[in-house]
Amino acid sequence: MSTTMNAVTNAAAATTANTFELTRNAFGKLIFSAEGEAHEGVVPVRAFPIAAPEEGIAIVSAEGNELLWIDRLADVDETARKLIQEELASREFLPEISQIKHVSAFASPSTWQVATNRGDATLILKGEEDIRRIGDVSLLIADTHGVQYLIRDLHKLDKPSRKMLDRFL
Repeated sequence: MSTTMNAVTNAAAATTANTFELTRNAFGKLIFSAEGEAHEGVVPVRAFPIAAPEEGIAIVSAEGNELLWIDRLADVDETARKLIQEELASREFLPEISQIKHVSAFASPSTWQVATNRGDATLILKGEEDIRRIGDVSLLIADTHGVQYLIRDLHKLDKPSRKMLDRFL
């Protein structure tokens, strides 16, 4: 490991969730400041975006070096937390399905009408292999356009939605 990399790693380890400042410049890019240094164009990255979206977030420099590790987003001051959440929301598009309203056929391909946290949507399921289990209660569904839809908890879906979904699992 190079000396520069060791210095970056040591600086990141020394920086805690309480000793940094996060702001936006005039162009909307995030600026991370800690220990007298400023890094422009930083990006927050979730370690576990589906299983633990509010835990394990890294602030990464434009060069790809980790500047800060945040164990829990709730531990960060409100201003920085809001900026991190805004940046993550602008980069991540993972609509969560809350209801399956209609399925055109119980064979593939099929067209699904769903309600999501981002409004109603229509997706085309190419095949059952495009439905993947994530843990015990979550599913990730990919449509023909490459959009990923999340069902965070199967047990929270209404009974008609679960019944339609069971035909594909």
